[in-house]
This record gives sequence, C-alpha cells and structure tokens, in this order.
Amino acid sequence: MDNRFSTMTEVRRAAWPAYEDPKWSDPYRFQQGIAGSLELFFWAWVPFQDFIEEVTGHPVPLYQRIDQAGFFTPLDERVLDDADVLFVFGLDHMITGQEAEPGEIDALRAFLARDYARLVLGPHHDVGASDDVSVREVEYRHHGDPLVPRQQRFATYVRDLTNGLGVPVINRYGLRPATGEDNRIAPLSTVPDLDEKGWLNGVTNFNFHMHLPHYAVTTDEPKAIHVLARQPIDTSRPHPFTEDGNTEFNMFLWMPPGDDRTADVLLADSTIFSTLFGADDSLRNFWRNLVT
Repeated sequence: MDNRFSTMTEVRRAAWPAYEDPKWSDPYRFQQGIAGSLELFFWAWVPFQDFIEEVTGHPVPLYQRIDQAGFFTPLDERVLDDADVLFVFGLDHMITGQEAEPGEIDALRAFLARDYARLVLGPHHDVGASDDVSVREVEYRHHGDPLVPRQQRFATYVRDLTNGLGVPVINRYGLRPATGEDNRIAPLSTVPDLDEKGWLNGVTNFNFHMHLPHYAVTTDEPKAIHVLARQPIDTSRPHPFTEDGNTEFNMFLWMPPGDDRTADVLLADSTIFSTLFGADDSLRNFWRNLVT
C-alpha cells in the first residue's frame, strides 16, 4: 500500500466529481490502474511544453529514463548534445532503486561545463521517512491527500545526481502550503538581493500542491547555493518540521556557476511545471525566465 502511485480509479473516487466525464473512465483513453494516473502527469506537462516552444521556437521533448514497458534510456549525449536547458524530474520511488550510472554523472558534468547551459533538478517529496508509524500518521494528516500513502519516498536517482555533481541539497518531507482567504496558495517569500539573474522577475507565487518537498541545504558555505524563494506552510496542521519552529520551507534554489562549471543549477519541484495543479501568469513568467 505504501510507496506507490494511486490508480486512476482511486483518483476518480478521491477527486469526485472532477473526473466524472465519461472519458476518464474509458479504458481506451485512460487505463484505470496505476498506468492511467501516470498518464495524467504527461498530459498535464503538455501546456508547459507548448508554452516553452512558443517562447523559444524550439519543441520540448520529454522522455522517461525507464518507461512503463521497462525500456531503459540513460541520460547521455543523445539528449544532452542538443540541449540548452535540461529539466530532470525525480518521480521514481526509492524502492525501485534507480541509481545514476557513472556515465550519466560524467555526461552531466560535461553538459554543465558548456556556456549558456542550464540544469533544473526537481526531486519530489519524501513523505514518511521515519520508522515511527505515529510520525508517518502526523505527516499524512498534515498534507491531507488521501491519494498519498503514509510512506511515499521519491528521488533516489536525482539524489544520486546531486551527490555526483556536488549539489548540496536533499529533498525532505511533503509539506502543505499555506493559503489565503481565496484558497489560493500564499505568496512566496523571496530574496531579491540574491536573485542576480532575475529568475523570479514577475513571479509572486507558484501553484498549490498538497505535499511539496523542502529542499534542505547540506552545506554551511553561504556562497555555494542561494535559497531564492521559500513557501509559507499551513501551520494549522501539525508536522514535525513546523514543531521544530519552521514556518516556511525552501522552494526554489540557485547554485551559481563555479570553478569547473559555467552552467546554472536550479532546484524546483516538478509540480511547478504541471498544469494538473493549476497555472497562472506568475507561473508562466517563471517558466519564461528559466528558458530565456
């Protein structure tokens, strides 16, 4: 029951009546098991791809490192030789053991040594990491999503990439953002003085998602990586992170170029690029800033 995606049938039941249109129950359009709910992810990324193609004039290809048929496509020169901006979304459950191969790390190092290259890493949440089931229950009640099990740990592959590339960040928890009176997500807390390249120009908020990762910084070196945006947390729902006195979590981070790297490395969750969770002008400004 843990560490898995929901089935399409579970999505339709939990989100009722949002998916009552007959097309959602048509097995020829959407499989009703786990594969069907995964199809929603790809469907919801298409508006982002279309928007970026309109902005840049270049189509945005998307592929799975391991697809549902089990075919494996490593991250290598077939993708990187023709890429300027690369997004790597970490939606692999840890139990699948998707470790990065040494050749993939080497290929990414070469990519990051290019002028004008850009890497965006998006490891998803890590819910229920504790061995204490009572703590897992508190986390589950905090985010309040019946489709996420008490333990759902993501992103072994992206964690391998961050370790191999020296990116001092690790994804933690699945935190519910605060909302305003209109039920919209609360505005970001930003640090304009550190945003030298204007990543957040015209950006006030991202989109609402019930369980977002905290990108914990694992270095004490202040210039190695900058937290440019934090998200206020819904503190009406207890969570171990807020019980430690935290009211915001790290949402968007920038690692400036270094001695052996001319490219920018950024961290932002994959849900920010999915219209399954909404999109507005603020979000589209963010998308534009990342690719121009």
